[in-house]
Order: sequence, then structure tokens, then C-alpha cells
Amino acid sequence: MDLGIKNKVALVTAASQGLGKASALELAKEGVRLAICSRDEQKIENAAKEIIDQTGSEVIHFETNLDNDDDISNLIDSVQSNFGDIDILVNNTGGPKAGFFEDLTDDDWIKTFESTFLSAIRVTRKVLPSMKRNNWGRIVNISSVSAKQPIDNLILSNGVRMSIHGWSKTLSNQVAPDNILINNVCPGFTHTERVDGLIKYQAESAKSSEKEVIDSIANNIPAKRVGKAEELAALVAFLSSERASYITGQSIAVDGGVSSLPI
Repeated sequence: MDLGIKNKVALVTAASQGLGKASALELAKEGVRLAICSRDEQKIENAAKEIIDQTGSEVIHFETNLDNDDDISNLIDSVQSNFGDIDILVNNTGGPKAGFFEDLTDDDWIKTFESTFLSAIRVTRKVLPSMKRNNWGRIVNISSVSAKQPIDNLILSNGVRMSIHGWSKTLSNQVAPDNILINNVCPGFTHTERVDGLIKYQAESAKSSEKEVIDSIANNIPAKRVGKAEELAALVAFLSSERASYITGQSIAVDGGVSSLPI
């Protein structure tokens, strides 16, 4: 299927690894002009090289701290200078740390709000004017199934990601007349560096092996397995496309059937 986004300009944040990198790769396969960023200069440079090697697409990369508004402004200006207006924005952030409520401080909550929620708002605010001017835009927020089905020990993620859904649904209604579509994708347990870290944390907390934790997780998933990053990335690419022209304001789980709350 031709997704109709060849030569569109796409920005994927936090794309040095995991779901962000997989989403960037999938978009590059569709022929977009791709910009990716991460706070880790070496990792984002390596990711860009891998994507170019696999797709031959135009890819530029930036070291960016999404907690810093000046960094975000410089990022958007640089992408526009190199490629022109941004057509597709994929908001991705690293996930909040695991922990129980009693173990978390105000600083933990503030940091999570800044990095997980406010960063997406700041980047979106800066790309919306050109999307409105061009009467075309796609914004996909990589959230988590924890916004639909809270996950034990991830109270930071469970709490803050719900705010992303409320904000994006409201904004999607406001900008739909401008042909700007906004959706959330909600990955469940998916093989990424972050999930590997969570599995290790759970194994240590339960004094069990990582294999036992993975088997336990898979047993509670209707599909009986953990997901693959490229499965989530395929949905990101579709929602970023011309083919998804009547889908907006949705939060779609990619979780093997785990979530049960229809939001």
C-alpha cells in the first residue's frame, strides 16, 4: 500500500532506540525526509546511519534536550532550514521510571510531567502554525497501554500519560478543520531497551529470573507473546499517512489484547 507520504517532512523525537527508532525507520521506508533527535549525540548519530543504510532516505539528526524550550526551538528551526515545514510529528519520550507511590518524590512527578507531557506540548506548539498554513498535518503521540490499563509499579506513567490523552483529544477536535490529525498509539509490553529494563527491575523485586518474568507477562497477554517494535511502528506510519485521512482523536492499543478500557 502506498501511504502517500513520499517527500513529506517527518520529525521523530527520542528516536535513538526502541519505539522511536523503529517508527523513524518505518517512515523512512515510505520515503519521507526524516529528522530525528535524542539527547544522546552518539546514539542518534548511529541511528541515523542505520536508517540511511537500510532505506537510502534523507535523514538528518540532532542532539536535543526536550526538557529545554530553547533546544526545541533550535531543533524546529534547523529542520525547517534543511527540509522545509514539518508535515509529520511523532512525539516520543523515554518512559518514566518504575516505582511504588511511597518511594516517589515531588521531583519525580515534576520530572515526569516535564519529560513525558510538557515536551510533547512544546514541540507540537511549534509545528502547528505551519501545518495550519499548509492545511495538512499528522501528529502521532507514542503513549502507553498504561493509560488504558494501569500497570503495577508504573504509577508515574499511569498517571501522567492519561493527561496526554486528554490534551490530544481536545486539540484534535480544534485542529481537525485544518486537516491536522492527532492520534495516540499505546504500546503494551514490547521488546525494547526500556522494557528489558523494567523486566530486570521486576525480576529483582520478585527475586526471580528475567525469563520467569517474561513468561509471566506473556501468559497474561491474549496473544501469548511480547510485541515487536516494528508492529507498533507500522501503525505509526499508517496514522502519519494520507490513507488515515479520517482518523483523529483516537488512542489505539498495540498490546496483543491486554487492555480492556475503551479510551
